Amino acid sequence: MLPPLSVLDLSLIVEGGSAAEALRNTLDLARHCEALGYRRYWVAEHHNMDGVASSATAVLVGQIAAATQTIRVGSGGVMLPNHAPLVIAEQFGTLATLYPGRIDLGLGRAPGTDRLTMRALRRHLDAAGEEDGFPRDVVELQAYLDDARPDQAVRAIPGMGTKVPIWLLGSSLFSAQLAAYLGLPFAFASHFAPDLLDQALEVYRATYRPSERWPKPHAMVGTNVIVAPTDDEAAMLFTSVQQRFLGMQRGRRGPLPRPITPAQMEELWSPAEKAGVMRMLACAAAGAPSTVRSQLEAIVARTGADELIVATGVHEHALRRRSYELLATLA
Repeated sequence: MLPPLSVLDLSLIVEGGSAAEALRNTLDLARHCEALGYRRYWVAEHHNMDGVASSATAVLVGQIAAATQTIRVGSGGVMLPNHAPLVIAEQFGTLATLYPGRIDLGLGRAPGTDRLTMRALRRHLDAAGEEDGFPRDVVELQAYLDDARPDQAVRAIPGMGTKVPIWLLGSSLFSAQLAAYLGLPFAFASHFAPDLLDQALEVYRATYRPSERWPKPHAMVGTNVIVAPTDDEAAMLFTSVQQRFLGMQRGRRGPLPRPITPAQMEELWSPAEKAGVMRMLACAAAGAPSTVRSQLEAIVARTGADELIVATGVHEHALRRRSYELLATLA
């Protein structure tokens, strides 16, 4: 049996499409997934990427929450080193005030972009400072969203008292250890960096310190999933994701490519590039519903995931909607 399923949407700009189309598709898909019973709908902060339209994450979260009624909406995640904690507390405090009980705040410590864009974001570029500063910023942000203290000179208005649920995101042991120490839920970015997944979850659970809101650990595992009526069709649709990850290997990030045949994919990459892409996509499932069920059950059996968050990189929006429909039947 599969755990609860959630959605990770990068508002992908597809080859031949536009950012406006990507954002319209995000709102449509959010309504669709709400009707299908998915638990959460998260969008992720990226910058200066031709293929991703979710850069203004808090704005997009608000639009999705306004377009839906019940599904939890949040960030997967906000890259906290890019922002002052007070600003994020005010943004998500406003969202939680407008949509009480529906907003999640996932936090990451990566920049979500390149170094030149980091400078444009006014981000501090000292790596050591980032590692030292992230835990401090998380604690500061928590304080802004908690009940105000009598001696608190700076408050988030709106924000204080909303107690927006904070999640930590990561692809290494650092965020797993911090989430365990602070008693927070943890989402592992295994949809693109699965190498340390098992080790990070082991550390997270072994060192977890219970908190008032989260008395026991809660681990979410990210995975790429494409479901189609047949294995062959899913394999062809999956080539869009494979081409995108191949672009990452080659240092190019563009719109989501149109699918090609698996045979054409074999001609596109070298053996070393294929191995690199397949390593990045080790936590993925593609096929007919029965095939995907088996693949996801194996991931859950291995990781003990309390929740799966699913990214579906399908070029054609109608087929992406269909993939989430077919996946929902497996829950």
